Amino acid sequence: MPTRPHDVTIIGAGLAGLQCARLLAKQNLNVLLVDRKNTLDQKIHTTGIFVRRTLVDFDITDDCLGPPIKHVTLYSPTLRPLELVSQYDEFRVGRMGQLYQRYLQQCLHSGVHWLPQTSYVSHSAANGKLTVQLSSGSITTRYLIGADGARSRVARDLKLELNREWIVGVESVFQGAVLDGPPRLLCFLDPKLAPGYIAWIAHDGEETHLGVGGYPSLFDPTAALHDFRSRVANILDLRNAKQIETRAGLIPVGGVLENIANSTGLLIGDAAGAVSPLTAGGLDPCMRLSAFAARVIAEYLSTGDVQVLQAYSGELFRSRFASRLWARRIAATLRQPQLLEFGCALLRLPVFRRLAHHVFFGRGSFPDVTDDFALRLGTYASCK
Repeated sequence: MPTRPHDVTIIGAGLAGLQCARLLAKQNLNVLLVDRKNTLDQKIHTTGIFVRRTLVDFDITDDCLGPPIKHVTLYSPTLRPLELVSQYDEFRVGRMGQLYQRYLQQCLHSGVHWLPQTSYVSHSAANGKLTVQLSSGSITTRYLIGADGARSRVARDLKLELNREWIVGVESVFQGAVLDGPPRLLCFLDPKLAPGYIAWIAHDGEETHLGVGGYPSLFDPTAALHDFRSRVANILDLRNAKQIETRAGLIPVGGVLENIANSTGLLIGDAAGAVSPLTAGGLDPCMRLSAFAARVIAEYLSTGDVQVLQAYSGELFRSRFASRLWARRIAATLRQPQLLEFGCALLRLPVFRRLAHHVFFGRGSFPDVTDDFALRLGTYASCK
């Protein structure tokens, strides 16, 4: 176990923690990355759907991605389909275990210290340094990052804001499933199988993800997944398919939390609520917020100016999410199949069809923190 003090300690080696660790290490900071798992290709929680905007802006190699998807089918509660097609390759399903391992190798190559099979216990501050208690012993660090999921223990101990609203998702991953037509994303509105969210099939021709998500107080996810599999038997042929994985996890849907940083540490990824409130898409927010966090932390540790941390404010992000937060409130209350059926019928009208096209294919899922937020960082740094 490393004994010398670290500049930054990151708890959690999901996509957010890995992204932040490798960027901080590239700025010559001494980074410790900690995760409970022994290997990162185990117990994956996310479907791993990357949108076009993420694929354009970040370095995700082709061998960690499935074939491109440009077709979406939205099904009403009575299974009436609405077909949407983009002129672009909009989605690719990540091979997340492979991607995590690739990013970990990049971290190690950049000098990140890696502690697997290690849990965060607590931390304390004294004499200008942090002591972090881990299951394997204690370490000292200058700054602490919580990348430890929707129910973040680091957030609690840092006295930062906690996620209060989430949905739970569960899915099965198959190889050899048969679905007519090109690779596509199929979304099913059904308040019984997926209360407050959707059921889905993500099929890229190589792997197929079949899942359900919803508010945990309103359904039994495992039973709903079984029922959903039976319901789509005429759409998806699984007779000769091999199930290779089961995934499950909590998805925060309350938007980016307001209080996500202080002079001791900050939050990234699901711990910060960095998920679209409407679509529950988290990979693009995760990549962008983690990259911005790395810039803020590097500036803060370099200057010691606590004002720099004001750029990393959830309140600034939440202002961009107002319409999506309202849409989440509405989605949470729509539990009558007749209303959802009527809504799906409206989407067939040209003006509402354009709205559906924008929801699935629009590029505004998360603020681009490299523009005005980066300028804000520069403003705080220059006002010392």
